[in-house]
Amino acid sequence: MEVIGSGAYVVDKAGRILAVNSAALRLLGRSAENVVGQDAHELLHRGAHGRPLAAAQCGMRQAFHSGRAAQGDQEFFAHGDGSVIPVSWLITPYELGGQETGTLVIFHCPDPSAPAARTADRPAVPLTEVERLALLAETTTRLTSTLDADETVRRLTDLLLPRLADWVVVDLIVERDEVWRKAVVQADGTALKHRTDLEGPMPPIPEESPMPLSRALRGVTSTLAGPENYRGAPDSGIAVEQHKLFEATGIHSAAIVPLRGARDVLGALTLGRSATPGNYTDSDIPLFEDIGRRAALALDNARLYQRQRAVAETMQKHLLPQMPQVQGLEMTVRYLPAPDASQVGGDWYDAFTLPDGAIAVAIGDVVGHDLEAAAGMAQMRNILRAYAWSQQRPASRVVAHLDEAIQPLTDVTMATLVFARLAQTTDNTWELTWTNAGHPPPLLVTRDGLADYLTDGHGLLLGTGLRQHTTRPDAVAKLPPGSTLVFYTDGLIEAPGCSLDDGMERLRQHAAALAHRPLASFTDQLLHRARPTGHDDVALLAVRTPR
Repeated sequence: MEVIGSGAYVVDKAGRILAVNSAALRLLGRSAENVVGQDAHELLHRGAHGRPLAAAQCGMRQAFHSGRAAQGDQEFFAHGDGSVIPVSWLITPYELGGQETGTLVIFHCPDPSAPAARTADRPAVPLTEVERLALLAETTTRLTSTLDADETVRRLTDLLLPRLADWVVVDLIVERDEVWRKAVVQADGTALKHRTDLEGPMPPIPEESPMPLSRALRGVTSTLAGPENYRGAPDSGIAVEQHKLFEATGIHSAAIVPLRGARDVLGALTLGRSATPGNYTDSDIPLFEDIGRRAALALDNARLYQRQRAVAETMQKHLLPQMPQVQGLEMTVRYLPAPDASQVGGDWYDAFTLPDGAIAVAIGDVVGHDLEAAAGMAQMRNILRAYAWSQQRPASRVVAHLDEAIQPLTDVTMATLVFARLAQTTDNTWELTWTNAGHPPPLLVTRDGLADYLTDGHGLLLGTGLRQHTTRPDAVAKLPPGSTLVFYTDGLIEAPGCSLDDGMERLRQHAAALAHRPLASFTDQLLHRARPTGHDDVALLAVRTPR
């Protein structure tokens, strides 16, 4: 807490002071021995005339009990000499370690006896220390709570306009060192107005230009600028665009700061004044740089996340197989990743032809929603293919061998699976033989709209270690002509606050209503209608027999 320029102390959930910094002791005229261990409300909180405050009348105490960040001003703390001092304060939850949470209190005491700062050194954006800290805390919270770069830029402009500027301009360095003007936004009263005509691709960054934006994009320094900087002969294409920006917006004073990431410069942030009188000063730059650092951290995280998604998308294309072409049978598959995870996860499907001409069909779910789960899924699927191809045995025996191999040969801890054999009988009808290892049951829908779950053949999920104490059953069902068999993962029927029975009934009703649709349309509409809000991955494999 010594790094904090203002007074600061930490209290536990009961309101007792656990730690205090030297700035707080100096402002309060007290020693650490007289502060630590005391109830902060009883020790410090006072009315304007020094009288103790009842908890119901104390704004800080009420905010403390609410367990959220809050701020206030024009309140009073008791000084060690018996007087009271006016304070502005900010409180925020603070982790004490383990499961315990306390509260951090930061306060500032304006000293009316201090000589006024010289006008030349006074910031154009006058903020108290508490207001500055509150703004930075809000910036960190809002920008780091999203992993979308465009949303980060939108939140940044919302934070800065009209609080600190009339205009905000964000220039980002994208792939291959190209510059893109992502946002030119004006505070138009209480609304924000985007100047899309000024946004778009920018010329390349000049290597040696001394102009303000060029220096910021190279990460050299922050700079104050105005239209006069760009009235002369341009030294680069960026200077031409900057001249156009100042002309179009009427900005008379601007502050331009780099957006520096952990490894590279990510772009530049420009704050401009057009309607507000006065110019930015050097005293404003530290605050803008602090905001720029937080914005760069959020953008860096968003870019790393996008790269991970791109890697996962490529991995998905190689992991999820194409369906075999089988005369008389129609097959479609769909895979939808969870929106807040990588583009591939533990849900998977497979279908392939066996040596005896039967079709093997599998649907499964490995614990997890990330690349590690996807890797385990690939290992398990390959083992299943090898066993199913080499051992002409019932589905239950193939899955039993797979269960034996999971722990020694893969990184999978637990998984569910339906493994089935689909074959034509002597009378040219199709027959399904399957076993179920803890997975949601397949759904059989006739062409007339009768829909029933195939609940037989159910056994333990994979990876429990109990295979020696249980047997895996097989189940058999005849598939009517023109019927549709739906294999799916639990993301299609699970939703927060709803039971599995409700989800399965919803899926059954929609599948029955769509029975007459062509298979591709049936699959797409079933996903659209039956899928809940999208908290989990969904894999869906549909098979339709000849009419």
